[in-house]
Amino acid sequence: MPHALDNIAWFCLTGPHAAMASGKGGARRYAKGYPPLAGFSNLEAPDFDALAPLCSSGEVIYSEAWAGGNPRGWQVVAQRTIVTMIWDGPAPAEDRAPDEILPLTLEHAGSAVRLAAAADFPVFGQRAIEAGEFFGIFRADRLIAMAGERLFAMGYREISAVCTDPEFEGRGFARRLVNVLVARELRRGEVPFLHVVADNTRAHGLYLRMGFRNQNESAIRVLVRE
Repeated sequence: MPHALDNIAWFCLTGPHAAMASGKGGARRYAKGYPPLAGFSNLEAPDFDALAPLCSSGEVIYSEAWAGGNPRGWQVVAQRTIVTMIWDGPAPAEDRAPDEILPLTLEHAGSAVRLAAAADFPVFGQRAIEAGEFFGIFRADRLIAMAGERLFAMGYREISAVCTDPEFEGRGFARRLVNVLVARELRRGEVPFLHVVADNTRAHGLYLRMGFRNQNESAIRVLVRE
């Protein structure tokens, strides 16, 4: 029986995040300004004709968990394997310095976009922090690490945009921010999950040690509308 996480983008964009979505029929996408993600009702035969009017010529869009060649009118420019991981551990302990971890609001949107770019996290947008709770760590007025929430449906809440400025990597900021979000989601009765690129063995190993387990693997594809 298919798992909710096998097509979480569709369930989210037609459910809890429908107000942030554009589209009709068998295709949806986050509206412009949000993360450039699309979802389809039928992953065996994704409806790219329904998606096309929602995307500008040359625009990049990301889509997960379908196979096949280039759809008509589109070019697949990249493909990577990602692992969906689900929380399977106890609630994390309270952070050792909770006052250092601050909620991000719309006034931090520009800083969040700059950090995502510096950390090479491409699936972001100016309004990405509206999709859920976001937390960050600052040095002076500079946002140097963040993590937040994105997809949400059927009790599963995604932790996403786990980014650290390259200058501050290796100091445990990502672990601390993810733990804060996991603890909050567990208190709400939600199941935390996240995605990690399969060949990012460092991050994958960290999440396994933290308490996540592998749920499935799938392809994420980067498409451009011709």
